[in-house]
Amino acid sequence: MSKLILPAAMLAVLLCPAEVLARDYGQRGTVFPVIERDLLEQIHSRLTQMERSGETARLNEDLKRRTIARVNRPDPVAGIVRASEARRRQFDPTITLAADIRGAKGELIHAAGTRVNPLDSVGLRADLLFLDGDDPDQLAWALKQDANAKLILVKGAPLELMKARQRRFYFDQGGKLTERFGIRSVPARVRQQGRVLEVSEIALPPKRRTAQ
Repeated sequence: MSKLILPAAMLAVLLCPAEVLARDYGQRGTVFPVIERDLLEQIHSRLTQMERSGETARLNEDLKRRTIARVNRPDPVAGIVRASEARRRQFDPTITLAADIRGAKGELIHAAGTRVNPLDSVGLRADLLFLDGDDPDQLAWALKQDANAKLILVKGAPLELMKARQRRFYFDQGGKLTERFGIRSVPARVRQQGRVLEVSEIALPPKRRTAQ
């Protein structure tokens, strides 16, 4: 049987007592204490400074001011212009279900892959009128339409108009509705025609120029 042969250096290490191997090599360079502050402590300190200096109050007031301004006048819907020509088309709201629709007791109402038209279950109760609330012509047109129509702004100040006109105004936040219906110019009307929606963009007479 062959013998296991260890190198001389390794054999010496294995045979040396532990205390001989543990040596003090002394200090090599400058040693600094750990002075990093706890993150939460830093945050608390910063907040305390802001509170004492009044910066927190100023930030809160600025946030309040900007929030009120945004509510009173939301950001206009991008890409919407005043209609220069009349256009009319049909919009089919039918969707294809990606998953099963079940009732409260688990019963199957519609299976995945089924094509469903929401108008078969819930009709559009009133016309939807989209308009630029800063355009007097569009505002006048909208107010002459069916009193039950929903007035939806793409630009303007809904709260001011509600107070001045005693009508409820909505705002197409983020342009979700105009994008859904493919509306690119206003004023526009969306109304139900059987199992489809009719989308009309209305060209009003050109704005009259004021005398110089």
